[in-house]
Amino acid sequence: MVSPLFPAIVTVSVLLGLPGPSIGRSPAAVASLAEPVSGLAELWQAPADVSAQNVVDGVWGRENAPDPSDTYTFVRNKKPSSGSSPGLIVTDSRGRRWHVKQGREAAPEVVVSRVLSAVGYHQPPVYYLPSFTLADGGDVRMVRGGRFRLTHDSLKSRGHWAWEENPFVGTQPYQGLLVILVLLNSADLKNSNNTLYDLQAPKGGVARWFVVRDLGTSLGEIGRFDPTPNNPAQFERKRFIVGVRNGFVDFGYHAVHASLVRERITPDDVRWATGLLSGLTDRQWHDIFRTAGYGAADAERFIRRVTQKIEEGTQIGVGPRLSVGGDRQRDGR
Repeated sequence: MVSPLFPAIVTVSVLLGLPGPSIGRSPAAVASLAEPVSGLAELWQAPADVSAQNVVDGVWGRENAPDPSDTYTFVRNKKPSSGSSPGLIVTDSRGRRWHVKQGREAAPEVVVSRVLSAVGYHQPPVYYLPSFTLADGGDVRMVRGGRFRLTHDSLKSRGHWAWEENPFVGTQPYQGLLVILVLLNSADLKNSNNTLYDLQAPKGGVARWFVVRDLGTSLGEIGRFDPTPNNPAQFERKRFIVGVRNGFVDFGYHAVHASLVRERITPDDVRWATGLLSGLTDRQWHDIFRTAGYGAADAERFIRRVTQKIEEGTQIGVGPRLSVGGDRQRDGR
């Protein structure tokens, strides 16, 4: 259970990514922090109140959710190049097209997606059904469910975006996104899991979204080769923060893309990200795991460890604060 003493209200500076003291920086470095990156809302938009977010239906709402009583028509199996998890594409009685991910990565993907969207990072419509009725030719049967991702008319995929080459590298929300993914043991941060969407109608003043998708390799092992996701014992065992060295945080994170956070994340980045997560209430955490199909016992184990990591992050030693605009000397730009 989340400690009742743990803060649930995120400060205005955390929500807005406001700059703090420029301790130990040259005037040139301070000047480089003065202006936020244009278009930051394409990656992240500060939620008005994290604790008020609807994490059961998500930001896309119940109207975009799959109907558990519907019959879904088989279109094709997932392409082998689309990942190791089994899956298929189906349509519902309303003609909507769904990408269904089955297997061990389905439930953790819904959890991570709900968490990211609740704290301001863009996500496509993602839901979970434990089972569903599938019509395949003349065969109609109940099959194993999983993560349902809706192909929504308002989102047009424009391909992938790269972690190392995008407008946000070094900004506080970019750094914070990586911290959150490390905290949740997301072990597959390859570029092909990132999608750039054009929006049919602008939202929040932007016409495109940079989205991290296919987040199912989470909540488990974080080894370099075929890490096992969705394993509470592994999740409990893995360390989050090892220490701070030369001003950067050492994580107990050894996934194949660990270089994304090695000697790049400051204590302030960790405090900013865990400050966002601390806005989620105990009820919301339980709702997130319940809506992703978890039983009470496993959910409790995951939530207990997540809460420990959040507390650890908020208490990390004092360090220089970065603005939303990032540190371009650190980024090598």
